[in-house]
Amino acid sequence: MKNLLPLTLILLSLISCSQTQKKIADDKIIPVIQVIDSSDMTNNFYDNVETYSLPVRDLAIDGEIANPGKVDFKGLPVHSVIVKETLLDSTGSDRFVGAYRYDGYSLFDILDKSILKKANSAEFKPIIDLYVEIENADGDKVVFSWGEIYYPNNLHKIIIARSVARIVPSKTKELWPLPAESKIIAGSDLVTERNISSPVKITVKSYSHSFAVQQGMTPMFSPGISIFSSSKKVGQIESVPQNQSITTFNTIFYGRGKGIHSTTPFTGILLKDVLIKDYPLNRENLKTGLVCIVGKDGYRSVITYSELFNRNDQQEFMLIKTKPQEDGGLYRIFAAADFFSDRAIKSVSEIHLSN
Repeated sequence: MKNLLPLTLILLSLISCSQTQKKIADDKIIPVIQVIDSSDMTNNFYDNVETYSLPVRDLAIDGEIANPGKVDFKGLPVHSVIVKETLLDSTGSDRFVGAYRYDGYSLFDILDKSILKKANSAEFKPIIDLYVEIENADGDKVVFSWGEIYYPNNLHKIIIARSVARIVPSKTKELWPLPAESKIIAGSDLVTERNISSPVKITVKSYSHSFAVQQGMTPMFSPGISIFSSSKKVGQIESVPQNQSITTFNTIFYGRGKGIHSTTPFTGILLKDVLIKDYPLNRENLKTGLVCIVGKDGYRSVITYSELFNRNDQQEFMLIKTKPQEDGGLYRIFAAADFFSDRAIKSVSEIHLSN
């Protein structure tokens, strides 16, 4: 009997920390039962307080797809993302809002069964120039590249939230303000301006600018990079700026089609450091800014402003200078956040900045 006493006390303690259970899903979604670890009995920091349900509005998918229509959330898995939400104030400075765990449906899953019907497929079949524009009923819009949805090493980091819980500091006990509506959560953003409330529409788009394509160009070489902003040339890269720090990324370079390419490290400078003077950080660019990187052969990739300039994971885009006259040079791109190598543009000849 003496041996049973400690076990009984432990069981009672566990019951006391999990006795609060709350249904955080409505009748249209599979019920989720929340267990609050108020006594901090587990190693999970993110389940210590109550989770609140967020109403999810009807969401439609349209644009360059063959099967537009309303999103059916039933059956979609629920993913969790933890964020430190921060917005820009009227002066352009960072304003911390709060730390949260959001649970919801990833864009990866929401768009998974959309049948792509690219408007520019006759010119360029690869999908890496696609992006999605997401808007709410108030007309607020944000963009995400197809690459940041489907190519990252860490998937399911962009979700439409159906519930939220504060991440409360254990000593100061601040209770951050809670949202009243569902919202998009971009888990890799440093400044979270793309986290707009109550999205109602997703539009799939391809980059509208046309570029001449010359498949199989060999050897391929571009001596410099022309920088365009709203179709106007604003700069030229012909040499690496002397004041830029050199960075090396170790990688397993693996393509979606050809598989393993190499395990050789990449050394170069951060692309964002070269472009920031022509593309300043502001609310509009964070939400809807796009960058199109084009190779000499017309191969191109679209990335978002936030994906390039506004990361919280330090998985940056690198600009690499090759040896003089090297095939695939003089400049190429390496996307450190990507599982696949498809967005590693060779012989970069143009970079287009748009909003």
